[in-house]
Amino acid sequence: MAINQPIGIFDSGYGGLTVMKEIVRRLPAYDFVYLGDNARAPYGNRSFDTVYRYTLQCVKWFFEQNCPLVILACNTASAKALRTIQQNDLPQTDPHKRVLGVIRPTAELIGNYSRTGDVGVLATSGTVSSGSYAMEIEKFFPKLKVHQHACP
Repeated sequence: MAINQPIGIFDSGYGGLTVMKEIVRRLPAYDFVYLGDNARAPYGNRSFDTVYRYTLQCVKWFFEQNCPLVILACNTASAKALRTIQQNDLPQTDPHKRVLGVIRPTAELIGNYSRTGDVGVLATSGTVSSGSYAMEIEKFFPKLKVHQHACP
């Protein structure tokens, strides 16, 4: 990725701004484009097909803005749409571009913060019902017990 190409950061609302703040801190030489889909938020209770369709539309918009990398800072989009976009859409339409989510990097670190062998996940109903956090956390910390609760 050329340093003069911006990194796209997407959320269904404003929460992704906290993710963007940290990424900007770590990668100050890059430019960024942020899209919060406030018009269609929240994504949490929407069907897989709807979240996938909305997320793919936003990813395509980032690609039109010359972003070769898009980060889904939205847990629901990461849980419901990321894998399908990575496996089905990118190879066909944009094989040299990347879309990443926030669940895996969170799962890689979360176990380091547990003192009891338990972690809690507070997320949208769509994220919780996907099982994405539990599945990813188990890959890195198989003995960790994951407690999930859907929040409105």
